[in-house]
Amino acid sequence: MLEIKNISTHYGAICAVNDVSLHVNEGEIVSLIGSNGAGKTTLLMSVCGNPCATTGSIRFEGEELVGQSSHLIMRKGIAISPEGRRVFKDLTVMENLQMGAFFLNKQEIAHGIDYVYGLFPRLKERADQRAGTMSGGEQQMLAIGRALMSKPRLLLLDEPTLGLAPLIIAQIFEIIKAVREQGVTVFLVEQNANQALQIADRGYVLETGKVTLEDTGVNLLRNQDIRKAYLGG
Repeated sequence: MLEIKNISTHYGAICAVNDVSLHVNEGEIVSLIGSNGAGKTTLLMSVCGNPCATTGSIRFEGEELVGQSSHLIMRKGIAISPEGRRVFKDLTVMENLQMGAFFLNKQEIAHGIDYVYGLFPRLKERADQRAGTMSGGEQQMLAIGRALMSKPRLLLLDEPTLGLAPLIIAQIFEIIKAVREQGVTVFLVEQNANQALQIADRGYVLETGKVTLEDTGVNLLRNQDIRKAYLGG
């Protein structure tokens, strides 16, 4: 579904992603783990075209994405829930969801809202509540729900559990599994390596802009080097 070949992405003279190749098959959850500054977010955003990869190829369902604008890429069946949630705090839950479907017609928006409320009953309960008054976990649910409004085939998640309490983190990972069960492929960037690999079919390790290891989620959890570096022992 998603095939990344030998991409590098620069910020000026700084190479944030260096000759990375990976793939995400339809129906998978694929987790990308790594420390702060490893280039995880840059890699994910390169798929969205912002920033644009300097070299290499990014293909989604066979179509080249490099060089296309972000808004066109998002119309092809890809959606992202960015790091930091970035909800519109002065807008209601309903209005935030509608912002995720700006290129859909009214009927499609209505279907999208029903779909999201089915996944997140708590959002339905708070439909008229301003996003800025919600808890961090609820805002993260809203951010994921907003991304799902366009009914993407591929969902990109950037650090969805960052700064959340352990109980809420567990809920978010259950939501990610539920999203996959609805037929959405998931590419997950996450510092919580333990739980990210537990739900992943496959995983990649990114260090200083390069992929250093690829394996199944189960095998990466068993890898002693990974355990020492990312799992606390």
